[in-house]
Amino acid sequence: QVQLVESGGGLVQAGGSLRLSCEASGRTLSSCAMGWFRQVPGKEREFVAAVTRSGGSEGYLDSVKGRFTISRDNAKNTVYLQMNSLKAEDTAVYYCAAKIDWRDVVVRVAFDYDYWGQGTQVTVSS
Repeated sequence: QVQLVESGGGLVQAGGSLRLSCEASGRTLSSCAMGWFRQVPGKEREFVAAVTRSGGSEGYLDSVKGRFTISRDNAKNTVYLQMNSLKAEDTAVYYCAAKIDWRDVVVRVAFDYDYWGQGTQVTVSS
């Protein structure tokens, strides 16, 4: 019932920045907790960042704290991931996820999310 489309990935040099976008349709994001995950070949999907339904609280993977920022614009039905000071180890396919949530809590576990985007490739060269 919720379709998510990520965009903004690409190739960037270490130390550079990218801004990922996740646009939703089928349901307004105001009813959903939102998250960003990433995955590299041969490894499990990894939590990166999440924001509560209300936008009042955020959570981050320790290795991206201070570099990445998740935000949401419910009027545009869009969630963003601003990535600064990128490192080679940030290279991955990044996925947007949505969870229909009435509790207004940060959701960090991939299993808990209801909908996923197709992913966008982020490649950081060193």
